[in-house]
Amino acid sequence: MYTLLAQDQANFRQLLDQAHTHNQDFIAHIDQIAPFIPVENLPYQPLETQGVGAQHTLTEFTQRFGHYVQASGNGRFFGFVLGGSTPAALMGDLLTSTFDQSNSNIQDLVEQEAINNLRELFMIPTTFEGNFVTGATMANFSGLATARQWVGKQKGKAVDQTGLGELGNIKILGAVPHSSIFKSLSMLGIGKQNVIKVPTLPQREAIDVALLETTLAKLSQQYPGEAFIVVASAGTVNTGDFDDLVAIGALKNKYSFWLHIDAAFGGFVACSPQYAHYWQGIAHADSITIDAHKWLNVPYDAAVIFTQHQALQHEVFLNKAAYLAPQEDHYEFINLTPENSRRWRGLPVWFTLKAYGKEGYREIMERNCQLAQQLGQYITQDNRFELLAVTRLNIVCFTLRLPNHQVVNKELIQLFLHKLATSQEVFMSPTFYKGSFAIRAAFANWRTQQKDLERTWQLLQKTYEDLLKASLEQPTNI
Repeated sequence: MYTLLAQDQANFRQLLDQAHTHNQDFIAHIDQIAPFIPVENLPYQPLETQGVGAQHTLTEFTQRFGHYVQASGNGRFFGFVLGGSTPAALMGDLLTSTFDQSNSNIQDLVEQEAINNLRELFMIPTTFEGNFVTGATMANFSGLATARQWVGKQKGKAVDQTGLGELGNIKILGAVPHSSIFKSLSMLGIGKQNVIKVPTLPQREAIDVALLETTLAKLSQQYPGEAFIVVASAGTVNTGDFDDLVAIGALKNKYSFWLHIDAAFGGFVACSPQYAHYWQGIAHADSITIDAHKWLNVPYDAAVIFTQHQALQHEVFLNKAAYLAPQEDHYEFINLTPENSRRWRGLPVWFTLKAYGKEGYREIMERNCQLAQQLGQYITQDNRFELLAVTRLNIVCFTLRLPNHQVVNKELIQLFLHKLATSQEVFMSPTFYKGSFAIRAAFANWRTQQKDLERTWQLLQKTYEDLLKASLEQPTNI
């Protein structure tokens, strides 16, 4: 055995203890570490010829890169709909790396239990089966790949065998599909240009179901015998809005379409009696995306794709090879996902669900929504800011108000957010909503509490005043 490798094997326990100390220090100070740290290009270090061993490697990492590791999991990271890692989820993730399972039987069994637990949490009917993927992008990809197979079946074609050539263009309908939908359509060969944008309800991001029906009726006349795909949003990224799943589902009685519901974070409304009404109609779905590293608060990466058509999913992702020795009595996860190899990402999910249960996730979800809505109230009552949409759930979409009705442009929003980030306490992201350049604050972290909201509001006000003062001194800044 190579000398340094043998030395590290002999000192394995001490090396793990050192790494554990770093982990503990980071967790202990996570609320004091900046949620966003910009990094310039760092000097490149060529590959070592002989290596330096694990201990020196940890020391070098700490010295060269440690100061740039941001606390994306602290309670004031509002840039994306991103949770942190609950204590139990982190425990499960550390064990996942240690156990390093490779398609083992126990891995499948624990993941199946975690899937069933999630199905209970989200009140999804037992006709749905699920499996883990890396994130919402791959969940959407898997759902749309299965939808593509279904569309082919409606015309007597097996897309997994013969490809898309004989199908022609598959039409996708939606109001404000997430960017990962377009990415998935590109990878699937369906094409981004085949998305038909259906208008939303006034001052909403929810689809106008009457116009959806009109569009489906026209398409059905134009392409008789064709089947379509409708992508519904259960929690939009700008405002947390929901399509009317009951009304969309009712259209399946009149038109032939696959209903894919992107509920990356919105599915968690099922946890709360206060918000569960948004989730009505979920049984109409053919596939559902849920992202676990959002409101479930498990480490990257983890998401789930649920479907009522697992046999079609199996046709799409079947992976045959003599050395794999498939088991005939059940569908193996390897035959249901894009990846042949996968880490045991269901274990952190199992840990956190077991640790905190339904009530724990109800509390996290409702607390995040209450804090988001409180921020929305602060903004409404302050003439320096403007709330652009009702805060229905956990996302606050707002912009700035300038003296003398000056226009708020993209550059100003970016400047404001840059100044806010330099506080090293709060991070938010820009967006564009209904013709306005805007700011989005997404609440999804189990750590976020009232004190985080109050400090955030103080910094928003201070940043505005600092920006206004700078503009008076140098008017070209606005």
